[in-house]
Amino acid sequence: MTFRTRFAPSPSGHLHLGHAFSAWTAWEAAQAAEGEFILRIEDIDTTRCKREFEQSIFEDLIWLGLDWPEPVRRQSEHFADYDSALERLKALGVVYRCFKTRREILEDIARAPHGMGEVYRGPSEPISPAEESERVEQGEAFAWRLSLDHCRDHLGAAYTAMRFVDTERGEQAADPEALGDVVLARKDVGTSYHIAVVHDDALQAITHVIRGEDLRDVTPLHVLLQTLLGLPVPTYTHHRLLLDDTGKRFAKRDKAATLKDMRERGLSAPDLLQGFR
Repeated sequence: MTFRTRFAPSPSGHLHLGHAFSAWTAWEAAQAAEGEFILRIEDIDTTRCKREFEQSIFEDLIWLGLDWPEPVRRQSEHFADYDSALERLKALGVVYRCFKTRREILEDIARAPHGMGEVYRGPSEPISPAEESERVEQGEAFAWRLSLDHCRDHLGAAYTAMRFVDTERGEQAADPEALGDVVLARKDVGTSYHIAVVHDDALQAITHVIRGEDLRDVTPLHVLLQTLLGLPVPTYTHHRLLLDDTGKRFAKRDKAATLKDMRERGLSAPDLLQGFR
């Protein structure tokens, strides 16, 4: 099986040093394995994502000396694929409409028994089909949430048997309980990062997901979705995060740390990459 990994930025701002490190880490791994490095544009947030930032991503990565096969997949062009994945989950009976506001969710979490954690674990009593239909007809906002209770019922023993390989920690149990009933889509946004990423990783035959350690905690959720949808589970690597002088992660609002700014100031890409080694 060919080693395939990817870098999948969101064009909602200019890339910064942290992005450069993540892209370079994935690209280096592909080179070492004589495999493939894929670029994907994760632009499902059509409000914040801009083509000008996408073009800047291409320029930054070329400046770094990275290359990738064409064409580049833009998620905004494939919402029908993610709708189909969500429909499959609906057919399994593992998602539900949630009409609760953010405030109501926080109130439910606060009322939960001690030790249940700070995540939403679903309604104590589901609404009736009649009420659900009426609220939809009235145009109320809602989110599609994944029900962990229904996932356990659907998968049976396979729910607790889910595993994935972490290159640093070895085989790991994929326990999504710490995340609660996460949002998979909303009325006005037909998909979420979680559905789109597992769908596209499978579609593009990604064998190794290499991303920052800030995404380590969502990996069990992704394995659960892969299990429900019958998708392969890649090997996962979660690399360290680069921090600024104050010990904080780099952010897109930090103009001085953007690759665009560094390019325009005449910084050498080899000098920048040397600091990553």
